[in-house]
Amino acid sequence: MNRLSSTVLTGVLALTAALPMTVASPAVAGVRAAAVTVTPSEFPATRITAPVTGRAADQHAHPEVLSVRGAGPFRIGARLDRLSAAGLIGWVAPGCTGVVHAGVTGDWAGVILLAFRDGRLVEVGTATVPPRSRAGASVGMSFDQLEEIYGPRGSLIWNDAGDESAYLVRFGSRVELFTGHPIRSGVGYFQVGPASFVERTFRQGRSC
Repeated sequence: MNRLSSTVLTGVLALTAALPMTVASPAVAGVRAAAVTVTPSEFPATRITAPVTGRAADQHAHPEVLSVRGAGPFRIGARLDRLSAAGLIGWVAPGCTGVVHAGVTGDWAGVILLAFRDGRLVEVGTATVPPRSRAGASVGMSFDQLEEIYGPRGSLIWNDAGDESAYLVRFGSRVELFTGHPIRSGVGYFQVGPASFVERTFRQGRSC
């Protein structure tokens, strides 16, 4: 699994918002505590140029809330081919072990990044504010603030290497995960999805 710092992710999100939707951009979903330098040529992307029209355009929701169900039309479990056919995917970049990372079009462009495994959406993440969780948590908050918001529903966890911490909130088989920032204290990235993907990826920290 390719994992980058939230500094790089924030830059990718900002560039995605500024560029035309048919321009390919690099990305991954996930955060590491150490910043790295990445150039677009390191992550070649496949351009998706389907226009956003009609019903697909109406599905864009204002980017305010990110929950374990997903964000706007980008619902956990949604198929990449259907989202692409609807004009909702701006670019894609292959990752590891059947994972594909993607950027989106419309109101959510430059706000969220997606990860698909075996063609199904398994992670939605953001390095921006908004969106916020349904409970009001967001990037930029401290772990203490998250504790005040979630109380016993959440907990601080560590990866298997013991060198990164994150705040985890469980909702059945899905989770909200808030990981740290490489430069300042507090949350740098907020992601949601099945625990079997989001939590496991953080704990194992696998890269390729």
